[in-house]
Amino acid sequence: MVKDAKDQDSINETKILDELRKNAKTSIETIAKNCGVSRQKVYRIIKHLEDTHAIWGYTTVIDDRMQHSQKFIFLIKRTNKPVTKGTAESIAWNRLEHMYAYLGISIESSHFLHGEYDWAIIFTAEDLRHAKKFGDLLAQNYPGFIAKMILMQVLFSSKDHYLYNPDPDVVNSFL
Repeated sequence: MVKDAKDQDSINETKILDELRKNAKTSIETIAKNCGVSRQKVYRIIKHLEDTHAIWGYTTVIDDRMQHSQKFIFLIKRTNKPVTKGTAESIAWNRLEHMYAYLGISIESSHFLHGEYDWAIIFTAEDLRHAKKFGDLLAQNYPGFIAKMILMQVLFSSKDHYLYNPDPDVVNSFL
């Protein structure tokens, strides 16, 4: 049994987030029905999550093959050289986007890591050649900060952004 309204709101918030993960285009009415709460409560909780930036936005999962692009991952290990405030801001706010847009690079996500590597960039590019040019551009724009970079190509995504690939048979071509 739930102890108080605050606990119940937390439970409702989790249920609503689960529904949004499944399909961000789901209507408020459908979410309310699936969560067993009123439409007004769903709206209020989503609005609160957006206002507090617990929800950053909504996205669409795109089949890169259909867009004639490929997905890649850069793992980057940095040097011990201290990062200046300007460099940190350019990384955090991706101010170099105009420098690689001409390559057709689209950054899907960028993560700072704890472990052997310090930064992971997941991006799409037309082909391996463009992905390597992007790596060269990163090395040029962050001189002395990158000790090692590993480029990997994503061959198949069985699950992306909480969603299972609707064409799981594609994996057979990679096995």
